Amino acid sequence: MEPVPGTLKSIIDDMIGSEKPLVNIKLADLSNVTSDELAYLTRNWPGVQVEQRRKIVSRLVELAEENFELNFDSIFKFALRDSDAEVRAKAIEGLWECEEPLLITYFIRMLNEDSSEAVQAAAAKALRKYAMLAEIKKLGPSSSQRVSQALIAILADRKKPLEVWRRALEAAAPLSLAEIKEAINYAYRQTDTKLKNSALYAMGRNCDSAWLPILIKELSNPNPETRYEAAGACGEICDEEAVPHLMRMVQDKDAEVQQAAILALGKIGGAKAEAFLQKCLKSSDEVISDTAKQAIKQIEAESDELF
Repeated sequence: MEPVPGTLKSIIDDMIGSEKPLVNIKLADLSNVTSDELAYLTRNWPGVQVEQRRKIVSRLVELAEENFELNFDSIFKFALRDSDAEVRAKAIEGLWECEEPLLITYFIRMLNEDSSEAVQAAAAKALRKYAMLAEIKKLGPSSSQRVSQALIAILADRKKPLEVWRRALEAAAPLSLAEIKEAINYAYRQTDTKLKNSALYAMGRNCDSAWLPILIKELSNPNPETRYEAAGACGEICDEEAVPHLMRMVQDKDAEVQQAAILALGKIGGAKAEAFLQKCLKSSDEVISDTAKQAIKQIEAESDELF
C-alpha cells in the first residue's frame, strides 16, 4: 500500500472530531483521490462526527457544481453506505453527472429498501438520467429494462409516500411507455399541488406535443409554481405553437415565471421567438434582459451544432 500524501492525511485527520471550519481549498484536494487515499478515508470516516460528515459531503457537492474539473465521485460512492440518511441523500446528489451503469444497482436498491423517504426520493431522482439514456438508446438493454421496471413498479404503488412517488414520476417521464403516460395523467388529475406540478414537469420531459393544450392552459394557473413548471415544460416539448403564449408570460408578475418563459423561448427557437428575445434584450428590467441574453446564446449554440 502506497503512503498517503501528507496534505491529504492532514485534511482527513482534521475532520476527525474537529470543530474547525471546512476550508474549500483543502477540500478541493479530495478530488480524484487514489485507491489508497480512499482506503485511508474509509478507515477514518467513522471517527468523523455526523454533523461534520454532513457538512463535508454537502460542501463537496457544492464544489463539484462550481468547478466541473473537480471529481469527488469515489467519495460520494463510498458515502452511499453511510449510516446517516442525510449523508446518503447528499452523496446521491453528488453523483448527478456520473452515468456509470453500475450505480443503477445501488440506486434501485436504495429506492426500494432504504429506511429514509428522503433517500428513496433522491434515488428516484438519480435514476432520471438513466431513463433518458435508455430512451435515446445509449444504455444497454438489460440496464434499460431494470430502470424502467423499477420506476414503473413505484408508479404502480399509489400508497408510496408522495415525495418518493412524484420523484419516480419525474424520473420515468422520458420513457415513451403507456404506463408512464397513464401515471402522468393520474398525477395531473390530483388536487395536491406538488403532484400536479410534477405531472407538468413530466409532460415536458415526455416530449409529446399531445400534452401542449394542458400546458398552455396551466400557463394561466393562479399558482406561480404551476405556471413556472408549465412554461418550462413547453420549452422541453419545443413546439412553436407555444411561442405566443410564452411571449405573454414574459409580463408575468413572478420573476421566476418570466425567466422560465424566456428560457423556454430559447429552447424552442424559430424566427418569431428569436425576434421577441432580441426585443427583450432592450428591456429596462435586468431579469428580462439578462435571461434573454442566455436564451439567445442557447439558440446560437444549437445553430452552431447544426452546422
